[in-house]
Amino acid sequence: MDKESIFEVIKASVRRVLGDVAEEEIAAHKSLVDLGANSVDRVEVAMYSMEQLDLKVPRMELSQARNIQGLVDILHKHANRK
Repeated sequence: MDKESIFEVIKASVRRVLGDVAEEEIAAHKSLVDLGANSVDRVEVAMYSMEQLDLKVPRMELSQARNIQGLVDILHKHANRK
């Protein structure tokens, strides 16, 4: 799976969790906090994204993502291990 496809999955998860965020506001360089996500929201975005991608990623590794691009990179790495 390519990074653009993973980014689209994350965008859909962000919109699911933070319903009031416009799609054009969701950019790779932004953090989930920038978009108004609290700690529970951030976990839900990661969980929904992993569920859609059929991935399991350790929480410690997910916590290293500083922005959406970081989350894309981590999920991409795990998707390509399959």
